[in-house]
Amino acid sequence: MSLEVGVALPQMARHYAPETTVDWARAIDDGPFSSLSAGERVTFPNPDMVASLAAAAAVTSRVRIMTNVWVLPAHPIAMVAQQVGTLDQLAGGRLVLGVGIGGRDGDYDALGASTHRRHQRLDEQVRELRRLLDGQPPYPRADPVGPALADGRTPELLAGALGPKALARAARWADGVTGFSVTGARQEFVDVNTRADAAWAAAGRGTPRKVTGCFYALGVPDPEEVLRDFAERYLGFLGPELATAFAGRMTAHSPDRVRRVLDDAEAAGCDEVVLVPASVDLRCLDAAAELVAAR
Repeated sequence: MSLEVGVALPQMARHYAPETTVDWARAIDDGPFSSLSAGERVTFPNPDMVASLAAAAAVTSRVRIMTNVWVLPAHPIAMVAQQVGTLDQLAGGRLVLGVGIGGRDGDYDALGASTHRRHQRLDEQVRELRRLLDGQPPYPRADPVGPALADGRTPELLAGALGPKALARAARWADGVTGFSVTGARQEFVDVNTRADAAWAAAGRGTPRKVTGCFYALGVPDPEEVLRDFAERYLGFLGPELATAFAGRMTAHSPDRVRRVLDDAEAAGCDEVVLVPASVDLRCLDAAAELVAAR
């Protein structure tokens, strides 16, 4: 099976406007892409993940709708279950759940949530989420959390896990992994996929689905500067020195380099790459569509 390529909404890019969600969602659905995704971040001027994906689901009919990723330990799981059911209905069963613990303590603080035992809490919440989505009540004599899933099946569940310990935990409950490479380097893909395959084998669960992603900029004036500005701004939570260092290592700003990222990911055994645009300019999406269609 050839590599699938998805696209994230440019929700973290500068100049995101009210019409951006719908315009990009429709264009992604019309293109040669496999999925449309959005991520969760609170302490940043981006639109909400769930609301954005709900709007995208309502105006698309083909691509998968993916949370990438939903930071479960920051939320009450019954509310998440209701949102999952709603998204899955709007998407007609096309929902894919990428879940994880997140990488920004500030988002937990903003939501009044604790980071204590968040790895263990993620495991527990996934079990509870599956139970609630199966129609079981949140407590004795309560009504089930609704609405019901579109096709009665729990959406595919991907773990936002990279390290050996996190992958070993994920192998007990996830269908696969969703990772990310800041630089799009082939060895990063190889290392994560090797660890994921080993974790699933140790758990006796066969082969996991392997999804990864990277930032990119194409089709816009000075794409290299656009990409670096985006990365430095987005990674600002790491501190200015690290953010600038990572931004300086961005390479996916020309057709040849984005093509190389996709080729390397496929050679490393990835099933799908999610391209994360650094610009809201639809020319950025058009250029990616042209590149993917020509592969």
